[in-house]
Amino acid sequence: MLRQTTAWAVFLSVTASLGFASPAAADDGVCKGRTKYITLCVKKPGEESGGGDQDKRSSQPPAPKPGSGAENERDHWRCTKALKNPQPPAGSPEWEGHEPGDGAVYLQECEWVDEKEAGYFVVTTVWAATPDEVTIDPAVLAQQAVDSMLLTGPAVASPRPEATYTVGVPMWLWVTPSPTTWGPNTASASAGGITVSATAQVSSISWRMGDGSTVTCTGPGTAYSAARGMSPSPDCGHVYRTPSAHQPANKYQGTATTTWTVNWAVTGGGQTGQLTEVRQSPFTVSVGELQVVGQ
Repeated sequence: MLRQTTAWAVFLSVTASLGFASPAAADDGVCKGRTKYITLCVKKPGEESGGGDQDKRSSQPPAPKPGSGAENERDHWRCTKALKNPQPPAGSPEWEGHEPGDGAVYLQECEWVDEKEAGYFVVTTVWAATPDEVTIDPAVLAQQAVDSMLLTGPAVASPRPEATYTVGVPMWLWVTPSPTTWGPNTASASAGGITVSATAQVSSISWRMGDGSTVTCTGPGTAYSAARGMSPSPDCGHVYRTPSAHQPANKYQGTATTTWTVNWAVTGGGQTGQLTEVRQSPFTVSVGELQVVGQ
């Protein structure tokens, strides 16, 4: 039951950190004596609410009671720390006056495990330089770097939504590359003295054409010019075999999906890795039939 309560504590602490509850709202008399960044205080399941010291939960584990034999140690507290993801922005009070490169912000969970004093459970946000009990996962920092890139779906240049295409005539597919829609895009993230640099680049684009077919290309496509006539695209194209007259809004509803390959490395040598990101953009195509007038 305590573990179940712990799960709820973590859930509610996350919602509080997202702004659904302010720190002041958490201090309803149960968390008296708390310091900054307390997100939740709970009691042992089945514990009666009432006065006394056990109803005063703080954001830091309280000192052992006199005579408990633990005045100079913290043996009764079981604490774990995990790197907060994402890390707070620079200048956030959670950095406690430090810079992001100086260390990291962690979520610390502490549980009172002495059977006679069970019931305390606190979740706090703490800054630390590189605590021995916490291992910083470079892959987490790599994901933070990717998130800061603000990658978006592809910028579809063709097909154009205002144009009308013709059944049986080759259509050229292409997108307009940029750092956020195609790459390359680079960024870095730091925590606990570790910096990870990441580079993202689209490795393929998949076009779902709305007529049941899919076209996969490895490049952004070639822009069409009038000099090309009715020739097919050299690297990314499609031919519609039926008109779009019976489709919603008389247009095929398509989707262009880019797959990003992200290579990352710990600055100064060491661990490397790779991540995959996917982004989408919708598009529509109006396709008609060529009208031939008899003579």
